[in-house]
Amino acid sequence: MKKLLLFTLASVIVVQAISQGPQSKANPAKLIDMKSFFKNPEKSGFRISPNGKYFSYRSDYKGKINIFVQKVGESKAVRVTNDTLRSISSYFWKGDHILYLQDVGGDENFQLFAVQTDGRNLKALTPFPGYRTDLLDDLHFIAGKEKIIMINLNKRNKEYFDPYLINIETGELTLVYENKDNYDSWYVDNKGTIRMATKTDGVNITYLYRAAEKDSFATVLTTNFKEQFSPQAFDANNKNFYALSNIGRDKVALVLYDPVNKKEEKELYANKEYDLDGIDYDKKEQKLIRVTWTGKKAAEYYFDARRKAISDGLKVRFNNYRVDFTSYDDERKKAIVWTGNDRLPGVYYTYDFATKATTKIADAYPWLHEKELAFMKPVTYMSRDGLPIDGYLTLPNGVVATNLPLVINPHGGPWARDEWGYNPEVQFLANRGYAVLQMNYRGSTGYGKKFWQASFKEWGKKMQDDISDGVAYLIKNGIADPKRVAIYGGSYGGYATLAGVTFTPELYACAVDYVGVSNLFTFMNTIPPYWKPYLDQFHEMVGDPAKDSVLLAEASPVLHADKIKVPLFVAQGANDPRVNKDESDQMVKALQARGIQVEYMVKSDEGHGFHNQNNRFDFYGAMEIFLDKYLKKAK
Repeated sequence: MKKLLLFTLASVIVVQAISQGPQSKANPAKLIDMKSFFKNPEKSGFRISPNGKYFSYRSDYKGKINIFVQKVGESKAVRVTNDTLRSISSYFWKGDHILYLQDVGGDENFQLFAVQTDGRNLKALTPFPGYRTDLLDDLHFIAGKEKIIMINLNKRNKEYFDPYLINIETGELTLVYENKDNYDSWYVDNKGTIRMATKTDGVNITYLYRAAEKDSFATVLTTNFKEQFSPQAFDANNKNFYALSNIGRDKVALVLYDPVNKKEEKELYANKEYDLDGIDYDKKEQKLIRVTWTGKKAAEYYFDARRKAISDGLKVRFNNYRVDFTSYDDERKKAIVWTGNDRLPGVYYTYDFATKATTKIADAYPWLHEKELAFMKPVTYMSRDGLPIDGYLTLPNGVVATNLPLVINPHGGPWARDEWGYNPEVQFLANRGYAVLQMNYRGSTGYGKKFWQASFKEWGKKMQDDISDGVAYLIKNGIADPKRVAIYGGSYGGYATLAGVTFTPELYACAVDYVGVSNLFTFMNTIPPYWKPYLDQFHEMVGDPAKDSVLLAEASPVLHADKIKVPLFVAQGANDPRVNKDESDQMVKALQARGIQVEYMVKSDEGHGFHNQNNRFDFYGAMEIFLDKYLKKAK
């Protein structure tokens, strides 16, 4: 299942009381300029070169994020890209080249570019506007493929992708497999051969396998989309593979799977409370390193004793901070280490495996000071029907945590989750004096199959109750002023915002909808073409416009706009391929016709969320004024 990242108040049983600390005299924190939270980082996204001699990072150039390369041990960097239209977010190394994916105006039809590490020979490798390129495998450590990577491209059929080999110097494309069978994903072994594929009929997923490239694909396993089975990497022998699976269990576990005998060999690791969400497999050393999951905070389990010892040593050195490796050189002599927490966006270091020395190379946001920012605290409350709901509460610094204005901030997805760590939106709002509650309502990932499936066909209903119950939780604990509660979210969080002020209008004083769905009928008709194979899944999870028309009508905020009584601020990208601009247009038009106060911001050069710095400044600046007027000063 591909995640769709769009983008009556009842009594609540309090599971975890909120410790407010001593009720000292208020001493509000210093006001930090809005732009400090949302301007481009000074340096971020560090990667070390394969030969270990250079590192790369992303930094600002004329208001857009570009890529720079710097020699290890030196201070001067070379800017190797010069995009002044749109920031670059995704890039990687291949030999002595930097490769990156870039779209046009947020349409998510990414094109692949390559440039040498001295900035020469910038080349568009897939200059096909209107089509999407994705990286399938960088073919690292494979002899004869030093200048070759494998990509997916939907140029033949917009709904399905064909795998190609592409030369990063010439752009020469070589078709690997003409996907007339309409396979929807591919899995590559350690030698660069496609060994597995998947195919869906809309609700069932079939996994197919072949022992060698000359062989035909044969069915290994068929599962319903309600079960997760996600191959991660082939083992060192290219025989069995590691998979994250919840087949026959509620929580996703790491298993070793035998595709020839079509069976799970053994369970390698599982957590009783949370789904596992990723593994690290070292293709150089051909070994499984660790598995990761997200509970109240990020967690991990190491299979490799040497890497665990290194990680433990760094955790001691950087006490009270999360520590992780972002990249390694080919010889595993040098690496990039990231550290951060809920109040520190990130500091980067080089790491020497031989000496265990760390050398600081950058603070991503040096203008933000950890001591001036607010703590994000994990909390749990009970839904009205008995489900524990995990969330994160951030309280403004220097004020008594009583009767505060509150911003409810449901995440997008909806099949995603919030997690503990630095969040610029949350810190910005807390700095303005607002308490902020994020919650992992039913359907959020990481909590098991049953919790996820509890969201099916519950848009605007039980999923929304979980959000409303969070409001009640903070009111009951004396944290929130019941007359000063706002709701703000993006994507599905934008839908939840509209649903909140539509179906529980008594809860909120105002709302901010950021690229949110307003009409479940029109939303289903405007998804990107490469999501259409999954449309039947959406029908089971959200509702079928034909079979569940009453359900979808009841849950579509725009069809109940007459219930909205409070001011609304709507923001939308004109090129959004996930939540079409018409979703916002419909809502704004419906409210304007009724004389409801609504502010509408549309950016012509954006898609699903605002990528460009000046647009972020405009949006959050307008949000600040809006909340100050309708929430902070509300009575």
